[in-house]
Amino acid sequence: MRIIPAIDIIDGKCVRLSKGDYDTKKIYNENPLEVAKEFQDRGIQYLHLVDLDGAKSKHIVNHKVLEQIATKTNLKIDFGGGLKTDEDLHIAFESGANQITGGSIAVKDPDTFLGWIQQHGSDKIILGADANNEKIAVSGWQEESDQELIPFINEYQAKGISYVICTDISKDGMLQGPAFDLYQKILLQTKTATADNTNSVAQNIEHQIKLIASGGISTFDELPKLKEIGCEGVIIGKAIYENRIRLKQLEHYILTNEY
Repeated sequence: MRIIPAIDIIDGKCVRLSKGDYDTKKIYNENPLEVAKEFQDRGIQYLHLVDLDGAKSKHIVNHKVLEQIATKTNLKIDFGGGLKTDEDLHIAFESGANQITGGSIAVKDPDTFLGWIQQHGSDKIILGADANNEKIAVSGWQEESDQELIPFINEYQAKGISYVICTDISKDGMLQGPAFDLYQKILLQTKTATADNTNSVAQNIEHQIKLIASGGISTFDELPKLKEIGCEGVIIGKAIYENRIRLKQLEHYILTNEY
């Protein structure tokens, strides 16, 4: 299971929110690059970078932060927040993103999102399936859609998507533990799907989604349980910044667990 620390950006600074509420913003470091380098120094290879300004503005904003981290570390970065157009996507990849996460666009403009999968491949495009009461939320979690979480994932799984980041919004930033039952349910109900050939994305491929857990991680002991459930990765945010999980613990986990 991959360990993926999160850096959320507002005004170029490293922040955390609770339940996606911008009014709960807490600044942890004014230099995101400094934070990213500290992760790298502990043997971490991956980073989840979220442009919260972009999510609110509905277009990419903090691509310079992405570029700085991408050029000055070796971290493999997945980038999300406000990616709505082909131009946004181009800027993200040109700025050094290894993968991008599309959430709102997958709900509101599926044709464009499917085009991204077709053009760049399922290894580059992550489906952001963030939910409240198993309903998909969009626009930086400011809106709840009428889409049910698991059918939404199933639909994109059938169209070739491999990576899915799922955040239970009620858990995010609360340090009360992740949504174990929800992740188990998702993995059971998306066990295999035969991808159709819609838009020539894929044909007759049986695949299991690579589910990345996000939200609510509060202690180190939760990580083995997420791995046992079958999560491919785990995004850890506030637990690191509040020293609930120490980077030394993550360094040891990475050294002793092959992934």
